Amino acid sequence: MKQTAAVFVGRAAIQVELPPIEAEVLPGVAWGAIEAFPSPAYWTYQVLARRLIAQPVRYRLGQTLPEEVGACLLGGHGIPAAIGLAAFHKLKAAGVFARATSEDELLRLLSEKMSLGDRSVGYRFAKQKACYLSAALARLANETPPSRSGRHLRDWLVSIPGIGYKTASWISRNWLDACDVAILDIHILRAGFLAGFFSPELTVERDYLRLEEQFLAFSAAVGVQASELDAVIWLEMKSSPATVTALMGGHRNGVQPTPRPARRPKPSIGARTKNHDADARQRSLIE
Repeated sequence: MKQTAAVFVGRAAIQVELPPIEAEVLPGVAWGAIEAFPSPAYWTYQVLARRLIAQPVRYRLGQTLPEEVGACLLGGHGIPAAIGLAAFHKLKAAGVFARATSEDELLRLLSEKMSLGDRSVGYRFAKQKACYLSAALARLANETPPSRSGRHLRDWLVSIPGIGYKTASWISRNWLDACDVAILDIHILRAGFLAGFFSPELTVERDYLRLEEQFLAFSAAVGVQASELDAVIWLEMKSSPATVTALMGGHRNGVQPTPRPARRPKPSIGARTKNHDADARQRSLIE
């Protein structure tokens, strides 16, 4: 029996129909229940509900490609989202993305304290990021990056020192709204292992492109854009740490799950999903 759920849009109720719980979305991967976080049916419903209630996630952080590269490079692993964003706005205000900027100037700016609310904070890895950002801006100033597809841009970006597959995919997805790349951070990996669409023996360090293929195959199988899917999964997984920890068997730092589907409220209220601050949380897709 097919599953049905309702999305409330103003005074209207729009019915969403998905395959039966036991049907396979991919070989060996069942759709699961719509209300069972984090099943394939749950993720599909969440993407469709956001479309219908006009709450898409905004991707771009910058107004130019150099700004987008800077925003993503300054965020990422080990950098809290708010601090990475503050550093980006500081450099943008100094005009570094619109002209040739030396590594020394970038290091000076990143080494200065920044105001964050009522606090004065420092930026970690200032020397390393100044080096990477200087190299990236020089390449962007002297070459024309490919824009035929997200993958072409991503493959060009990974040739720049300090930009790996995750950061390059993040930039490409944001700038081109690309659906042929995937941003595989810890939240996406956990969701994929829990839902069963990632092979458990693969690791992002060794097998990024194989995991990306599996993510893209999953998004195609459920009929939603990869760019929408990874953003929605990231937002939901990031905002549900206690539930995710329980599902992972109490091991938050790992990605191998203890399969225990968690039930969430019936999806007839799904249109009233949590109002995420999409702009703020999208600042750092990679922890």
